[in-house]
Amino acid sequence: MGITEQDVDALVGRWAEAAQLYMDGDLRGYAAIARHAGDYTLLPPIGGDARSGFDGSDDAVDWTARNFRGGQVELEVFKTYTSGDLAVLVAVERQVGTVGDLPPQDWSLRITLVFRRDETGWRLVHRHADPLVHGITPELFAEIARGDHAS
Repeated sequence: MGITEQDVDALVGRWAEAAQLYMDGDLRGYAAIARHAGDYTLLPPIGGDARSGFDGSDDAVDWTARNFRGGQVELEVFKTYTSGDLAVLVAVERQVGTVGDLPPQDWSLRITLVFRRDETGWRLVHRHADPLVHGITPELFAEIARGDHAS
């Protein structure tokens, strides 16, 4: 059976709820809604190497609760794609909240999410997120690409 528009709408709603739970520091609640596939990959918004697997350990739960202390998330979907048992969401998570010791601020991310449907429902297979919601200059881009921005 193909993926319907209602299936995609429900998936978007679930992701919006999951993103809010993460911003609120509730990793277990997030993981219950955004179920990750065993072969899940992440390109994290802070850069660095790709990661494999989802970390739902007690340490990760504690770290998330300490660092993500609430805010507002609105999911702005730009485009969706479906094929077979795959669904892709291209979106912006418009987020304002408190992260770490920083004051409340914009933490919006451009995201690409790939989901695979199996007999138990949707599983997140891949997430690519970056903070480049606001454009940057070619000079800053070059500095980041060279790694000169890192301290």
